[in-house]
Amino acid sequence: MLPETLVFIISMIITGSLLFLLVYFVIILSDLECDYLNAQTCCSKLNFWVIPKLASHTFLAFILLIHQYYGLFLLNVPGVAWLIYEKVKIPSGNLGVYDPAEIHNRGMIRKHLRDCMIYLGFYLLIFFVYLYYMIIALLKGDPIRRHEEGEIISEF
Repeated sequence: MLPETLVFIISMIITGSLLFLLVYFVIILSDLECDYLNAQTCCSKLNFWVIPKLASHTFLAFILLIHQYYGLFLLNVPGVAWLIYEKVKIPSGNLGVYDPAEIHNRGMIRKHLRDCMIYLGFYLLIFFVYLYYMIIALLKGDPIRRHEEGEIISEF
């Protein structure tokens, strides 16, 4: 098992990388909406990152479960479940979650942008929760190590 501080450092790194990835998603979808990119290029770029996004979020939830942070694990379960649902519900014949033939139909660009913004807000919030827990884990130890020495010698 990993130390408590390391668990939250790993959680912050994964969450930070997912934040950057979601900003990338928003930029690519906005470029598609403004016709700076064609649908094929946009969807191939986004579909490439769907599995790593799912794997990293699942790994994060797994680490939290193993280290018995059940509240944080339950906070991450809906996100993992939604990403799995998106991956499983892909109709046959589509290239992935983001399909070039359907992205302009029925307001799919707006739906994908909305989903990215919701995830962006979630990951931003959860990043600061992990930061808080990391600071608490750091403060649990005795940084001065008073128990090892009889006196604290100051250099003043």
